[in-house]
Amino acid sequence: MARRVVIVGPAHPLRGGGMATFNERLAQAFQENGDEVEIVTFSLQYPSFLFPGKSQYSDEPAPEGLKIKVLINSVNPISWFKTGNYIRKQKPDLVIFRYWLPFMGPALGTIARIIRRNNYSRILAITDNVVPHEKRPGDVPFTRYFLSACHGFVTMSRSVQQDLQRFEPKKPNLYLAHPLYDNFGSIESKSEACTALNLDPKYNYLLFFGFIRAYKGLDLLLQAMADERIKTRKDLKLIVAGEFYEDAAPYQQLIDKYNLHDQLILRTDFIPNSEVRHYFCAADLVVQPYKHATQSGVTQVAYHFNKPMVVTNVGGLAELVPNGEVGYVVVPDPESIASAILEFYSAGQATPFEENIQKYKQRFSWNSFIEEIYTLADKLRPMAEI
Repeated sequence: MARRVVIVGPAHPLRGGGMATFNERLAQAFQENGDEVEIVTFSLQYPSFLFPGKSQYSDEPAPEGLKIKVLINSVNPISWFKTGNYIRKQKPDLVIFRYWLPFMGPALGTIARIIRRNNYSRILAITDNVVPHEKRPGDVPFTRYFLSACHGFVTMSRSVQQDLQRFEPKKPNLYLAHPLYDNFGSIESKSEACTALNLDPKYNYLLFFGFIRAYKGLDLLLQAMADERIKTRKDLKLIVAGEFYEDAAPYQQLIDKYNLHDQLILRTDFIPNSEVRHYFCAADLVVQPYKHATQSGVTQVAYHFNKPMVVTNVGGLAELVPNGEVGYVVVPDPESIASAILEFYSAGQATPFEENIQKYKQRFSWNSFIEEIYTLADKLRPMAEI
């Protein structure tokens, strides 16, 4: 039976990184199943003084075939009431909020409360984070305000599920693995990818991909590149592809201190969706040296392009990367990261890892993801306003 679904969260024209891409792909999955879907997104996600990157808005064309309505201003309560009433009156069967930051708690919590007044729509939240990576005043009350307005929850890592249960132990919640990012284009050869990026294909390339923030551990990876065992390999380079979301100076200091200039390819502007495949297809190994994490969409992009990974044993990363089968799971320190990189190249693991990846990634389908959401939603019952 077709349903009416509204997704509330980042989408075009916001960049939004992986979250906007996820929401748009989720909407597509619901549509492919015959549902009527609309994404309600932000006119302003962050005030400019709070936004760590260069621009919040995308220069790329809007995704085809999706209905996206720009309504929410995160700091303007008038827009919260307007958005809530817009969705409430439509009486969708299911409203899915993306929750990733306590700063959004007041806006999204108010919108959810207004929607609930129709006593019809089931309100589900996909909670990327419950306890944020960078803690700030107001985190707990803002998060509690939002979570208390929802009927049920989906998490994409066990650690977030545990955090969630401390806030809402009685409401239904479901762990679902992050689906495969299959919307960045088809696989191309390394030589084609290197040509597109103006790179020399004779080198072996590691890839660090995504917004650069302290918790993602790029400093650990730079120190791993300074390991003498790696520095003696003149055939190995690290591509850093992603925009700085914090001060770049400490990273530049590490590069200067260890004289890493010849070992690095720095592409530290925002990477548009149309170029993502080039970076993954040029790389032999994707490295996620996070110091702490919940889940990472980078893992599911790597899976799509059949790329082995090195991940650290924090948060939900290790849940999706079986150690020794599709990559390596290591402790978050430079020596361990360097050892895994060297093991990959010395043992010739690329082919067996890639064969395992092609089998393992079949479990990360979008159709399975939304079928599980349907099952959870059917267990929820709209409740009276809190």
